[in-house]
Amino acid sequence: MLVCMTTEPGSPRRTPAGAAVLREDVTEAIRAAVFEELATVGFARMSIEAIARRAGVGKTAVYRRWKSKLSLVLDLVSAFAAQGLPVPATGSLYGDVRALLEVASRALRHRVASQVIPDLLVESTRHPEIAQAIRAALFDSQRGVAALVVRDAVTRGELPDSADPDRALDLIIGPLYWRLVVVRGDLPKGYLDDLAASAVAALTRKG
Repeated sequence: MLVCMTTEPGSPRRTPAGAAVLREDVTEAIRAAVFEELATVGFARMSIEAIARRAGVGKTAVYRRWKSKLSLVLDLVSAFAAQGLPVPATGSLYGDVRALLEVASRALRHRVASQVIPDLLVESTRHPEIAQAIRAALFDSQRGVAALVVRDAVTRGELPDSADPDRALDLIIGPLYWRLVVVRGDLPKGYLDDLAASAVAALTRKG
């Protein structure tokens, strides 16, 4: 509990007695250490001790911020989801899809992301909290972006009013996720261009 204290005019400000001052640089160091530990050993083998050691802090610094490694990971995933993907605004459906693929491919090819996401998806089968956080980070936020891309395309007359954002997301991101995260294959030259064209062709197909 924070204790309110008053000071005389002109006297130096004092930190309230009992207040826990959490340094942001320490918090960021811990977050970075968690990502590295997840990428190196996975959630099941990750420990608070190892996180603290990698971050160069004591265990108490971690426990002041998070009560367990599960709450720590959930906080990180939620923060990632809050950032979201930038909404492209190129003026055409193909341009928006291509821009979205570019951003997503960079994220999925990142060493930490490519190892952390599959591990957390496995853990989500045992931890409903992780499953919920992953859904928010990997589906809900991206679905929102896809919905805006579809909305703009409908406004321009490139797509019908009945266009489904969920189908659009499957067609745009699904093949890329399969290629980079599941198969872990390289992207040949022109792959994103071809994938964008294929997704647009499927979305605009009549009937």
